[in-house]
Amino acid sequence: MCKVDVAIERYGLAAPTGRYDSIDDYLLARWTGADGGESEGYKSLTTWFNKRLLARVYERNGRDVTDVRLDAEYEALVGDDDLDYGDVAADLATDGIDADELTGAMASWSTMRRHLNDCLDGEKPTVEASSDWERNSVDIARETVRQKAESALASLGKKGRLAGAGDAGVDVQVKVSCAECPTRVPLEDALDRGFVCQEHHVGADEMAEEAVRETGVAPDGGADSGGRLRAVLPIGALSSAGLALGEFSGAALELVAAVGMA
Repeated sequence: MCKVDVAIERYGLAAPTGRYDSIDDYLLARWTGADGGESEGYKSLTTWFNKRLLARVYERNGRDVTDVRLDAEYEALVGDDDLDYGDVAADLATDGIDADELTGAMASWSTMRRHLNDCLDGEKPTVEASSDWERNSVDIARETVRQKAESALASLGKKGRLAGAGDAGVDVQVKVSCAECPTRVPLEDALDRGFVCQEHHVGADEMAEEAVRETGVAPDGGADSGGRLRAVLPIGALSSAGLALGEFSGAALELVAAVGMA
């Protein structure tokens, strides 16, 4: 059994609705978009699964479960701030919950990927002529980096230079950096909100919109029916292999690889 299977069995995790026979059926349906909805990626499904696990542990230990508490404490548990983690861990201990054991049971997105593809034999329908080629190119590059990192880990393990390398998983995240300040955010977050840095990039858009209102012409030579600038996040050419990913307009792209136990 993989780590996701172990967590499901250990904590008695079930689908949030009786429409599905198991949590695995629910995960597959969300991943493939089988119910007519938009298919979801590994990252969002991993976050959902881990919060489901967190809520179950809270219920077992008589701890209040609210969406606000789950969101805040989950971010503290999986984030990089040691102080936030320590505060939440201390609070969890008062309810008999071991924070290290809890986070150790959570899945990474690479573990979720293997669970859906290998354990459940899931297959995501191929989308013909996808217009989201930029995001697909990043995913391909990220997968290439992950495979190379896993290969290097396996070699280090065989050479005895890295203990536990054979059981380690690799997560690769793409982050974008503002060219004007230290702001650095995951690519998915930047795409969801439509900008990299609110202070610099949103300000530039507002100035462009003002120019459109005065001239009726967008900087790219076009405007919508109301004379307003079309809101398009500018993305440069992305290579489909390796690290040559190009740039956002005014933002650098980088790959961040994290190694951890799968």
